[in-house]
Amino acid sequence: MQIALHQMTSTIDPMRNASDMADAIASAAENGAAMYFAPEMAIMVDRDRARARKYMANESHNMALQSLLAAAARHRIWVHIGSMPILDGGTEKLANRSIIISPDGTIAGRYDKMHLFDVDLASGESWRESSAYVGGEKPVMVQTPLGLMGLAICYDMRFPDLFSAYAKSGVDIMTLPSAFTVPTGEAHWHTLLRARAIESAAFIIAAAQCGVHEDGRQTYGHSLVVDPWGTILLDMGSSPGLAYVDLDLDTIKRVRKQIPVHANRRVIPSPYIAG
Repeated sequence: MQIALHQMTSTIDPMRNASDMADAIASAAENGAAMYFAPEMAIMVDRDRARARKYMANESHNMALQSLLAAAARHRIWVHIGSMPILDGGTEKLANRSIIISPDGTIAGRYDKMHLFDVDLASGESWRESSAYVGGEKPVMVQTPLGLMGLAICYDMRFPDLFSAYAKSGVDIMTLPSAFTVPTGEAHWHTLLRARAIESAAFIIAAAQCGVHEDGRQTYGHSLVVDPWGTILLDMGSSPGLAYVDLDLDTIKRVRKQIPVHANRRVIPSPYIAG
């Protein structure tokens, strides 16, 4: 089963990014991909929140999203938009939302990022995602041509309980669209993604932002596809572009037969202090 990953250096202009994505969706469909994957905040990367605010809308009024729904229907392909900022729930804060679009142009599933990136890095970078965003409340799975897909976004990857919940529910694929910083990417990106794949015996698909963005931010890139054995099937390096990879979905059964992590899983009680 062939898929397409779009590594992007998204700009501050949502419609420009959406046009780039629509072109990539068309190419993916023409080349026989069953599904297209974009990175976190594919629609817009802009840390100037006052400037970005004028583009914020709910799903039905978001022009960039509507153009992607149309592109999926026009080219008859499954689309994972990565994520985008969405006004939702009558609050001034936003949701960092992944949306899965089916080939008929309708939304098959949506997931709001649960873990918000509030960190102070040794490099001097400081991020407070919670000042503008509200975290999601629940994991979400979607049935796709690739199998049952569990949804997560970027910083979520550091919280194994989320992926354990997906593994216990029998997912075949987990997606992690991301916009990783360079210092954290260099230290942890490959290690964490391989770990999430190995411990769950599932594929990981992680499309990423890369390079220096229009707002001055720099992201790590290295969009990855990792198989259930932990083998890296695709690493897109540090440049934007569209890449393809074939997934052998039978790998899931072979790996789970060799190391039956799901059958051997135990219910873990709360630990106690001995003595």
